[in-house]
Amino acid sequence: MRSGAKVAVVGGVFIVVAGGVGYGAYHVLYGADDGGGPVTTSAAAPREAGSGPVTAEETRRTAKDFLAAWAAGDAAAAGELTDDAGTATPAVAGFRTEAHVSKAVITPGEPVGPKVPFTVDATVTYEGKSKRLTYASELTVVRGVTTGLPLVDWKPSVLHPKLTEQSALRTGEAPSPPVKAVDHDGVELTPEKYPSLRPVLDQLREKYGEDAGGKPGIETWIDSTVEGRADQTLLTLAKGVPGKLVTTLDADVQAAAERAVKRYGESSVVAIKPSTGEIRAVANNRQDAFNAAFEGKQAPGSTLKIVTAAMLLEKGLVGADRPAECPKEVMYQGRTFHNLAHFDLPSGSTFNESFKRSCNTAFIKLIDDVKNDAALGEEARDVFGIGLNWQTGVVSWDGSVPAETGGVAAAQYIGQGTVQMNALNVASITATAKNGSFRQPVIVPPGLDDREIATASRPLEGSAAGQLRDMMRATATSGTGAAAMAGVGGDKGAKTGSAEVGGQADSNSWFAGFADDLAAAAVVQAGGHGGDAAGPVVAAVLKAR
Repeated sequence: MRSGAKVAVVGGVFIVVAGGVGYGAYHVLYGADDGGGPVTTSAAAPREAGSGPVTAEETRRTAKDFLAAWAAGDAAAAGELTDDAGTATPAVAGFRTEAHVSKAVITPGEPVGPKVPFTVDATVTYEGKSKRLTYASELTVVRGVTTGLPLVDWKPSVLHPKLTEQSALRTGEAPSPPVKAVDHDGVELTPEKYPSLRPVLDQLREKYGEDAGGKPGIETWIDSTVEGRADQTLLTLAKGVPGKLVTTLDADVQAAAERAVKRYGESSVVAIKPSTGEIRAVANNRQDAFNAAFEGKQAPGSTLKIVTAAMLLEKGLVGADRPAECPKEVMYQGRTFHNLAHFDLPSGSTFNESFKRSCNTAFIKLIDDVKNDAALGEEARDVFGIGLNWQTGVVSWDGSVPAETGGVAAAQYIGQGTVQMNALNVASITATAKNGSFRQPVIVPPGLDDREIATASRPLEGSAAGQLRDMMRATATSGTGAAAMAGVGGDKGAKTGSAEVGGQADSNSWFAGFADDLAAAAVVQAGGHGGDAAGPVVAAVLKAR
């Protein structure tokens, strides 16, 4: 135990008495049945090696000893009670020296098997300012592989549930000044009102806080070492002066996006202004804090047929009003492809009909005529800007259509195989189709930091662009997107998608649509057909324009 500190049990409460070391009044609350009388961490009952799963008594005793050592500020003793003392010891020490926790109450709950939940009621003190920080965490007791002793399975999340191996708990002057983020009309955007924006606002603060003219305050935060991951503020001891940061978001569209994703778990949506590339909304409804709308990587299903159709139209292999075969199934280089529920279309049906009904086989049958397995990836890059290292202003990923051959290349034509997209990418593809040329999505004006904005090699050829928009309009009015888009007014178009994912009983639901000068795309994990889940999400966002 650290010099000058004593631990005693008084009335069932472990109390640490600091003796000239300035660590404050830490204590751990235990039930009265844990016994009384003066104890120290070194006086804990000796642990014995064993085998097999840890017992209930081993779990309770090990957790009790670890939490008592932590509470006493005895980092070495706490570390030795874990299965990774070399990592745990400095982490526990940092709770005092780096996070500046001056006192705390740690209250264990009832063990559930080898897991022990507990709460921490801490006081953080820095430069004369103090504030409480409360949270819940848990630890797990395991059998040591080499020693056979019961030990705490060390994870950073034991100290705080948001900690990882790539982060640490810090208190001090904030690394970035606060910002008052506003939409393009000056409406303030807060994570309390728009929860999906929390990771985005954190990144904007970290990247542009100083440029926005603010002054940092004193905070406790999760300090991330992962490139592109913003720090997370846990506690503000003294407020800084916020700078004003203008974004391209639209408060009304953002609010609609927030409401829309609440209808489905594991869903994401993005809205973009086609004429400028300005991002108007981004929302996620997920169990984790991952911004899947901007950073996700999934097969987009038939929404990618927007790109495939553009390529086929530009090459003159199809025309919206020209016949295109749509059989129930087709084989390409040993791989069989079929339509949803194995439907087909009558002989003489047009390519427009195949597009609005989302006929897979009509697209697959044409791959031989293209005579270039890399053509789809080239179209995605040169016209739609996919894979051009977008600089949106926050962390984002700009999609991938890698070069493939044979059956894998054919699967790409219908958005399966190795194609990877997220809602931002598909919203941008939709915006490009509506506008006729690519405008790189941005969430803050590029003039703020003079970052380089990606540009596509060329616009979509005029006749192809017109036919593509007409086919998307038909999809929104009389095709697979009609039901979802029924309440959307103005000049509207759509494309549905269902992406099969290995291990899932239901396909991921995708939907892309535009209405006037707003385009949006959404994905719902295991949502089934594109028009059933993702469709209503997109429609709700488009109605808010």
